[in-house]
Amino acid sequence: MSTPQEITNISAPQLDVYARLSEPQLLHINEPKPGIFIAESPKVIARALGRGCRPISFLAEREQLKGEAEELLKSCGDVPIYTARMEILTKITGYKLTRGILCAMERPPLPAVEEICQNARRIAVLERVMNPTNVGAIFRSAAAIGIDGILLTRGCSDPLYRRAARVSMGTVFQIPWTYFDEGKDGGWPDPGMETLRRMGFRTAAMALREDSVSIEDSRLKREERLALILGTEGDGLADGTIADCDYVVRIPMAPGVDSLNVASASAVAFWEISRPPNE
Repeated sequence: MSTPQEITNISAPQLDVYARLSEPQLLHINEPKPGIFIAESPKVIARALGRGCRPISFLAEREQLKGEAEELLKSCGDVPIYTARMEILTKITGYKLTRGILCAMERPPLPAVEEICQNARRIAVLERVMNPTNVGAIFRSAAAIGIDGILLTRGCSDPLYRRAARVSMGTVFQIPWTYFDEGKDGGWPDPGMETLRRMGFRTAAMALREDSVSIEDSRLKREERLALILGTEGDGLADGTIADCDYVVRIPMAPGVDSLNVASASAVAFWEISRPPNE
């Protein structure tokens, strides 16, 4: 473990990634190479390291040097460690850290859509899901229930944004994911939808429509490969996306309630489409 450096000047340039650069700025900081993200909490950092993400530096509360993060810090060799009391760290970051530690890390390269789909049976597609809390919760449910991968359209919140990764409990580093690349043959919905079909997937749009089928419909369970498509908060899926799908699917609701939050709906839907047809 490198020798911790006590913070005496919160304007030090080494702290820019934690205190003065926004997450979108960090995302684009090394273009055309992948950018930087900030992981928060020992569990999230450990899962990122397990994925092969390279740490650049740590920002830790003093107590963490002999606390929960001690072994994690020791495992990272000579990576710089900046430390201070919690009240100082709160001034730097603008909020109280979860378990008192942040890590600036290099972003891993993203796989191609075809790579995510190649050996998958059940995948999720997120269309413009913009809330990082929802994105993180969807990833956590997908990982827990055994969804094989997640594809995101441009306009979705970045799964590596600090809040999304924290809410996911680090499962954004566990479940394979990537974006449809608008600049290539993976844009959405066209030709991304065609890419899914070419790889043998049937598509199911989550939408409140009169022509929808229940998420419990046995036909969904019998599909060899199925892509469940979830839409943005409020407006839901685009009409064109729904029209292109093989199924339109709803979750049955009690009277007086017309919908679930997209993260809650994803957990119910993932569970149903992952169950064998005879259950």
